[in-house]
Amino acid sequence: MKKVTMKDIAREANVSKTTVSMVINNRADNISEETKTRILDIAKELNYIPNSVARSLSTKKSETIGIILPDITNPFFSEMARAIEDGANSLGYNVIFCNTDNEEEKEEKYTTLLISKLVDGVIFIAGGQSSKSVSILKDNNVPFVVVDRQIKIDEDMYGIYCLNKQGVIKGVEYLLSRRKRKIVFVKGPEELEITKERFCGYKDIMNKYDIYEDKYVFQSNFTIEGGIKVTEDVIKKVPDVEAIFYSNDMMAYGGLKLLIRNGYNIPRDICIMGFDNIGFSKFFEPELTTISQPIYKMGRRACKLLIDLIKGEEVREKQIYFDTALVIRNTT
Repeated sequence: MKKVTMKDIAREANVSKTTVSMVINNRADNISEETKTRILDIAKELNYIPNSVARSLSTKKSETIGIILPDITNPFFSEMARAIEDGANSLGYNVIFCNTDNEEEKEEKYTTLLISKLVDGVIFIAGGQSSKSVSILKDNNVPFVVVDRQIKIDEDMYGIYCLNKQGVIKGVEYLLSRRKRKIVFVKGPEELEITKERFCGYKDIMNKYDIYEDKYVFQSNFTIEGGIKVTEDVIKKVPDVEAIFYSNDMMAYGGLKLLIRNGYNIPRDICIMGFDNIGFSKFFEPELTTISQPIYKMGRRACKLLIDLIKGEEVREKQIYFDTALVIRNTT
């Protein structure tokens, strides 16, 4: 089947192709409302879809942004993506989502793809060290905003983050106030800056009270499966553990599943804490105590910052940090 073109619309409307083009591209100031309405009605009837690439080449704007995120199955990132999409739609922009599965090679491929699609800018959530992907964006002069996971190759990047270290300190101080001393901390992937920031918060506060020990530190990935596996290791190596602080909620849910299946009463036997406060944290039993990031606010602010950059508007703050909050529920 042949694709519907402006020439087809022009034939049906009995006008020139140039007139159709001016109407479709919102440059029809000198064309009557009656003619504009007729052309748009025919375009709709014929299911005409404009060539956005051709339009982008002529206007140098696609009114589209890309989002590169590491794991769409993690509710933290899906909630963040929803906030960005809402923000983009409210400002007249469309969104292309790219899920990298925390693979830097895939991340680089999607970065190149978005640039080839002539997106106006990119919101970037790193899946690793991500230096190559950032270099690709910079070398092609594409505006971008880094969200959640800092990339330490360049301090001059625009970014939206939360105060990770301070959030972990709040959580550990609360556990200490509950008279817990044998507090295991589960780090995330070693290559991520947020892993270092959150662990730094744990180590600093434990050292402050002179109770830090290397044996209480474990490492896993930010998934339910990672939480299950590391928790098996924890209860073998630290059988008298009093609390486990996981570096994200998904790991905490994996840990909860493993502990409950093995007969542990939460929080009587072991207190559990997560980090993020993803949406369903308040719906599962037992409800998870966690450190809350303002996920939706961060996503909307990232979108606004990126579109300000695209439009060439003045941006006073390059890095914006959001505070965290301790949310106490039934696992502590």
